[in-house]
Amino acid sequence: MNRRQLQKLGVPPRLAAAAIDALRTAATQDLGFGLKGKRAQQLVKQVVSSPQEFLHDPIWGKLAAELAGYEPIALREPCGYRTWGDDIDPAAHAQMRQACRVPSVAAAALLPDAHVGYGLPIGGVLACDNAVIPYAVGVDIACRMKLSVLDVPVASLTERRDQFRTALERGARFGVGCEYRPPQSHEVMDADWNVTRITRERKDTAWRQLGTSGSGNHFVEFGVLSLGHRDDELRLDAGQYVALLSHSGSRGPGAAVCSVYSAIAQARLLSELKELGRLAWLDLDSQAGAEYWAAMNLMGDYAAANHAVIHRNVSKLLGAGIIAGVENHHNFAWKEVHGGREVVVHRKGATPAAEGELGVIPGSMADPAFVVRGRGNPDSLNSASHGAGRRMSRRQANDTFRFSHVRRELAERGIDVLSAGSDEVPGVYKDIRRVMAAQQDLVEIVAQFDPRIVKMCGDGSRAED
Repeated sequence: MNRRQLQKLGVPPRLAAAAIDALRTAATQDLGFGLKGKRAQQLVKQVVSSPQEFLHDPIWGKLAAELAGYEPIALREPCGYRTWGDDIDPAAHAQMRQACRVPSVAAAALLPDAHVGYGLPIGGVLACDNAVIPYAVGVDIACRMKLSVLDVPVASLTERRDQFRTALERGARFGVGCEYRPPQSHEVMDADWNVTRITRERKDTAWRQLGTSGSGNHFVEFGVLSLGHRDDELRLDAGQYVALLSHSGSRGPGAAVCSVYSAIAQARLLSELKELGRLAWLDLDSQAGAEYWAAMNLMGDYAAANHAVIHRNVSKLLGAGIIAGVENHHNFAWKEVHGGREVVVHRKGATPAAEGELGVIPGSMADPAFVVRGRGNPDSLNSASHGAGRRMSRRQANDTFRFSHVRRELAERGIDVLSAGSDEVPGVYKDIRRVMAAQQDLVEIVAQFDPRIVKMCGDGSRAED
């Protein structure tokens, strides 16, 4: 009798192994049951319907005990979640509702840049009890923003344009498999990369890719940062400054961590919960959960190091010093206290926005980014959007736009795009100003960054935001 037949007889999928063991044992003993066909089916039905009667049976006692104590695990009714913004694809809402059916979910929120991702939508925030969902963190673990304010005059963006272009061309590298030989240096490579097998095996790759960016929406750009008022935390007076802004993550090693541990989580899903797919979770008390958590945090340090190396190299090539800065993750999970209890808050394409917390929310290569300070809104689990959010797929973008045409239009507006793909032109993104207007209760705007010289990957490779 196979698992499917047992399930039809009322045996829960996760107790099928115990039922099969009992049937095999009974078949090898002369107990007069003649366990074939209908007789076997009838006996299984009896055990399922009245397990108390078989608790002391030498063959069926184990199955009976498990049936007696069995509590079905099923998808919960979706918990409620608040949404910011009204320009959100219905498919993103469908993904969010499915995520809210995960048994361990405690709270959720959907931000105004939301669009479809893998498992949890990008722009989704999910709080779980003692569990982490690799795909609710994302493929590019610890993808983050970093802005550095430079000690050069704004006029130099015009007067020394070629030097700025050269600094980006030589100091910022992009693309799948892109690396440095010899590798760059950073103390993160002295950290313990033996926390998991996958990080140990990917350490050499990580070292070669240190200081590079992937494809998709990753970028490095120069622009003008405008502050209307002095900010004591940044230690900057009101005025305009040249700034360097980057968007990148944990490269191939981060993607490998996500892939390996999500596969483990999906393999462990009970049959009743298989439809959750990429929303499969790992309990933090389990070995796999602890390993993923350690690897995720290492990837966070590695992603920060990538940005540090990029900013070090580009500013050095320009001959500029760094006088202030802001940075933040937006594909990560944190242990935080909300509603009086500790939960694991997944922010997939979402910026941490606790009260007073600084962050950066970018627009597109033609639209501004904003330095923001969080308001600590509990309804969003202290979160804000991570950008403008896509309004069309990469395939649709490539079918709709021609990069060369858009590039000429941007040049006429004073924006140099050194390299990019048609899947990243401004028209594929929502209006960042509308997105910011929709989340005024989540963040306050501290400063505005307007791009002037932009470099992205030019191969158009597919990537999750």
